[in-house]
Amino acid sequence: MALGQNGNGSMNDKDTLLMLSGVALVVFGTGLILSSPIARRYLGRIGLGDLAQAALPDLDRYLKLRAM
Repeated sequence: MALGQNGNGSMNDKDTLLMLSGVALVVFGTGLILSSPIARRYLGRIGLGDLAQAALPDLDRYLKLRAM
């Protein structure tokens, strides 16, 4: 039997709680990093908005292919 699964293969409440707490820690850590003015200045220089705009046509094409 794999760790984190009971006899019928579903996750139990403890596993769900651990997974959600991990997600919460990632979000909290990201918020701490982005609250730093140095990090915001560095990310502003990289231009994450431009990266997202460049990825949107590819994502749209992928979704159209999946719908076929």
